[in-house]
Amino acid sequence: MYRRVIPVIFMLMSLLILSNCAKEKTEAKNMEQIYAEEGVPVKIREIKPQKFTRSLYFNAPLRGYRESSAFASIGDRVEKILVKVGDYVRKDQVLLTFPTDNPAARYYQAKVAYENAERLYKRMDNLFKTGGISQQDLDNAKTQYEVAKANWDAVRQAVKVKAPISGYVTKIDVRETDNVDSKAELFTIAQTQRMRAEIWVSEKEIEEVKEGLPAVARWNGVEIKGRVVQVNMAMDVIHKAFKAILEFDNPDNRFKCGVTAEIEIESYQNPEAVVIEATDVIKEGDAYFVFVNLDGLAKKRPVELGKQNGMKIEVLKGLKPGDQLIVEGQMLLKEGSKVKITG
Repeated sequence: MYRRVIPVIFMLMSLLILSNCAKEKTEAKNMEQIYAEEGVPVKIREIKPQKFTRSLYFNAPLRGYRESSAFASIGDRVEKILVKVGDYVRKDQVLLTFPTDNPAARYYQAKVAYENAERLYKRMDNLFKTGGISQQDLDNAKTQYEVAKANWDAVRQAVKVKAPISGYVTKIDVRETDNVDSKAELFTIAQTQRMRAEIWVSEKEIEEVKEGLPAVARWNGVEIKGRVVQVNMAMDVIHKAFKAILEFDNPDNRFKCGVTAEIEIESYQNPEAVVIEATDVIKEGDAYFVFVNLDGLAKKRPVELGKQNGMKIEVLKGLKPGDQLIVEGQMLLKEGSKVKITG
């Protein structure tokens, strides 16, 4: 009994499979017939000239246009800090002091030596004018005076630390009563009305980065404009890249020193370009082509592509303003296919 039933079931299953295959072929054939009769549904976009730009993107910290730090000349306790972060200071303004009784500074010894040398030089100068001493005696006194004055200036600078440049105090690294070592960093002054950034450009991109190109720096939802001011001609052996320097205007000190900004350099611009999306292009071997609508038929157009920026591609040859570029459904097309415009 079972031996008779099994062959029958197997035959019925085979017939069902063959029926489904035949149905699929019929449906496929019907779809091809529909496309042939009514056209492949596609969407088009009329080509119009538009501005095309190519940009390169980098991330880099921003610094003041000019920036300088002051360091301790002696190890001692910080006596007084006369400014705070954000203050504008002028060059040689005293910003921080150390005690004058530090033995290492020899503050009072240098002061007395300078005052004595100054008095001696003035006496020798008066004697020289009356013929009382020789030119050599006067020169010796002048040399002693200048050495004592240089020592006194150095001691005062060590005890009363001055601003190396004019600008804003962007950082103070110590507090009053802190004991600091010699050569410890004390504070930083920066000129922040303009900002500077250093980027590293790869060997592949270096031909696109030129001095004078416009640039934008973005940080925390704010952007400032600038340009490329220097591009090194030699590759850095450590970074394996080329260093480029950019400067940006920083009105109202919008950007803070040390923040990492996204930097965009506009390396190319064509104000009247033919631009398509990367998804509009079909590649065959080393060639690229697109489909256009010409009187309801799909025409295959070889194109020469230019520069690319994200998904946007510049077309140098093969398309012109007024062409109806097929932007959806092109994968179903071949040369001469009937098309049905939708959307």
